[in-house]
Amino acid sequence: MLSSIGVWLVGGTAHAHVLPTTTIELDVRSGEIDAALTIPLSDLEAASGIDLGSAGQAEVDAHSSELVDYLEDHFVPTALDGRPWAVTFDEFTVGSAEDLGTGIYDTLTTTAHLVPPAGADERSFDLGYDAVIHRVVTHVVLVTVRSDWSTGTIDSGREIGTVGVDSVTGDITPLTVHLDDGSAWQGFVSMVSLGITHIREGTDHQLFLLTLLLPAPLLVAARRWGGPARPVVAVRKIAAITLAFTVGHSVTLALGTIGFPVPQQPVEVLIAISILVAAVHAIVPIFAGREALIAGIFGLVHGLAFSATLTELDLTGGQLAVSLLGFNIGIELMQLAVVAVVLPPLIVLARTRTYHPVRVSAAVLAAAAAVGWVFDRIGFPNLVASVADSLADVSPYIVAALWIAAASVAMVRRSGGRPMAAMSPVPRASSRV
Repeated sequence: MLSSIGVWLVGGTAHAHVLPTTTIELDVRSGEIDAALTIPLSDLEAASGIDLGSAGQAEVDAHSSELVDYLEDHFVPTALDGRPWAVTFDEFTVGSAEDLGTGIYDTLTTTAHLVPPAGADERSFDLGYDAVIHRVVTHVVLVTVRSDWSTGTIDSGREIGTVGVDSVTGDITPLTVHLDDGSAWQGFVSMVSLGITHIREGTDHQLFLLTLLLPAPLLVAARRWGGPARPVVAVRKIAAITLAFTVGHSVTLALGTIGFPVPQQPVEVLIAISILVAAVHAIVPIFAGREALIAGIFGLVHGLAFSATLTELDLTGGQLAVSLLGFNIGIELMQLAVVAVVLPPLIVLARTRTYHPVRVSAAVLAAAAAVGWVFDRIGFPNLVASVADSLADVSPYIVAALWIAAASVAMVRRSGGRPMAAMSPVPRASSRV
């Protein structure tokens, strides 16, 4: 009775004063679950009896075998029929965390790889974790699912339970993990959604595509952009550009995802350069008639950047194949949506004199954003890059303005008025009398 009262009093103190907690983030994979552990160092030392000295990385490395032995004794997941799961640990890393109630404190992080026994249900098991809690009764372990491909969960942090000491009985409350049922279809749908989101939030990818669209409704004459092309010609041109870009990024997306080395910084710089090239072309036709080829070449670069998103998910086998397909479909759906929304008003406005200053101004702004990104991505942060990163937030308003302007032109023309004179015809070659 006295023991229970003591635990209750300490538990009450724990609720009154927020204490550092251990977090376990589960990444559910096919045939394996990775558990990312973040443990407060001071509590770990107190519970394990391992003296880590100044708790620097060198001291942790020197005591790594003792830390592994301790965690193996206190992290014993089991199947519901009692059979133990296999557990291995990655290297330990010293870090820090911050809590609103306790401020900044040192942490130990590692990843435990949990493999179920043959035939066991890998989506329902007893966690079997009591590290630190068995000695520090005020300690709490927060368990969340960070990613679970088959349920469409990606970087969510969905809480599934806590492990702690019961303030009445003094017993450690076990946690049985029950993951939601998943399917390949749910994983596929989540990858399509991820592809859509990647383009919707990827300001640089959007800007590259939009900058290529600017001159699409125009013809070339005397090495400059001239009069408007027929709508069918403009649509055919942008269809070729979109298809070439799709083929290009699809190839490198697959290569990067299956392990082709991707140097992230050079790739990001090249993406910014692709926008700069497209902006110059929107002002002066530097590769007229070869837009599809250039889009395909730069598509290879953009695909390498796309692959980083899937690589972070660390998928294998069938999940990887389905994810590649779904992610690519999501990218294409969003690209087609951008084209479908932006191209029609551009075709209408291209038949007015005001389109020239609109096109040049938009291209100059795109070029400025590209230059800002180049400097930012080689290590020189700047205000231009920061402003460019927020362009995705205002893009709906820009599209709305384009449609309003195009609708105004169409309505006035239909009523017989001429608010804006038609663009001058394409210059013709002089002839002798």
